[in-house]
Amino acid sequence: MLRFVLSCRATLPRPTLRRRAGSTPALRSGPAGALASAGRRFAVALAAGMATAWLAGAGLAPLAVAGELGADPLALPDAFRDSPDAQRSPDLPADPVAPADPVSPAAPSGPSAPRSAPPSALPSAPSGAAGGSGSAQTAEAAVDPRRFVGSVVQIRTRAVADGQTVATLGARRSGSGVIIGPSTVLTIGYLLLEADQVEVITDSGRRIPASVAGQDPDSGLGLVRTAIPLDGRPIELGDSEKVAVGDRVLTLGHGEPEATELAVLSRKPFSGSWEYLLERPLFTFPPVNNWSGAALFSGDGKLVGIGSLIVNDAAPPGRPAVPGNLFVPVGLLRPVLDELLASGRRAGPARPWLGVSTESVRGNLMVARVTRGGPAEKAGLAPGDIILGVGEASIDDQADFYRQVWKLGPAGAEIPLRVLKDGEIRLLKVPSVEREAFLRKPQGI
Repeated sequence: MLRFVLSCRATLPRPTLRRRAGSTPALRSGPAGALASAGRRFAVALAAGMATAWLAGAGLAPLAVAGELGADPLALPDAFRDSPDAQRSPDLPADPVAPADPVSPAAPSGPSAPRSAPPSALPSAPSGAAGGSGSAQTAEAAVDPRRFVGSVVQIRTRAVADGQTVATLGARRSGSGVIIGPSTVLTIGYLLLEADQVEVITDSGRRIPASVAGQDPDSGLGLVRTAIPLDGRPIELGDSEKVAVGDRVLTLGHGEPEATELAVLSRKPFSGSWEYLLERPLFTFPPVNNWSGAALFSGDGKLVGIGSLIVNDAAPPGRPAVPGNLFVPVGLLRPVLDELLASGRRAGPARPWLGVSTESVRGNLMVARVTRGGPAEKAGLAPGDIILGVGEASIDDQADFYRQVWKLGPAGAEIPLRVLKDGEIRLLKVPSVEREAFLRKPQGI
């Protein structure tokens, strides 16, 4: 039903777009823009009403209609009240709508997509919950949603022709990025994997040549360095650890006229099939389309997250599934920012990488795909195999699998896997490698 609601909204009136070949859509101004804006508000109201009916039918509290809840229209549905995840805690992912790629998740390409659900359809926060009293709750009203527009840019990249990630991410990629320094842009890392051409397009329309300044596979974040200084205002990094469930936040992708208001719905762990794990990402609601590299701002106007995925289930564990987005907390970048800018990578040994994509099937961890020529394939692992454990230790789920592999040592460590293969339990010894070393490198001019 929700998919039907969102598809219906896509057919309703939207702001008329003016598009040049290869350019980001721009909103028309004047009477035509006003008429389009009115059409958009009508579409938003209709979509909100339909989403309300769907959520109510799923056993959730009705979504707030604009003005219905007075000064606090954002609240978690009743089904989320008293959730353990709604407690403020100090630390660092549910299947995402992204392919099971052992190298990286998929990234959207082309011009920035329009946002989807309206702020009035946000679920409301439990009264008295710890997550409802943070700075993002009290300071939000003072933040102008248009103030960030010049600080969010478009990132366009082209990967090397024979890159490992081309089959899943495409050769040409596009997303957003956030200016954090005079010539430095923070974005989501999969836009930059194996990229040999990078271009930054500012809100003012300037097209600036750039290069990959650094990548952090552990967090999934990446840095871009432009050839000349940018004309947008750098955004200060905030404290993402203080963002709690129920907090109101703002998100902005390139090409949008103002930021969209969201609610933080969960901070549960997220594991991706491509050997990726975040312990405390930021799950937000309602879902938006222009997520790739988008900025997430706290109520004090500081950057707290970078958009990564749209997911089927952003709800806390044990609660009814609600679609949303996953943002990578910028707190993961802070300890390694200087290292990435100086050398392009984290200092110290890298995590072991196997080149295997896994999926949970009826409580079992099944191999969905192996990277051609990668460690897992060389060790004999194949699609359809069931991973039972790491060494003598059994595994609970995908996240537990990653944790057990990573604690055996850095890249280069031999990883013993107990595998159900062709009806027999076998021990396969996988010689891990550093993930970045396996990717193709740009050859230069």
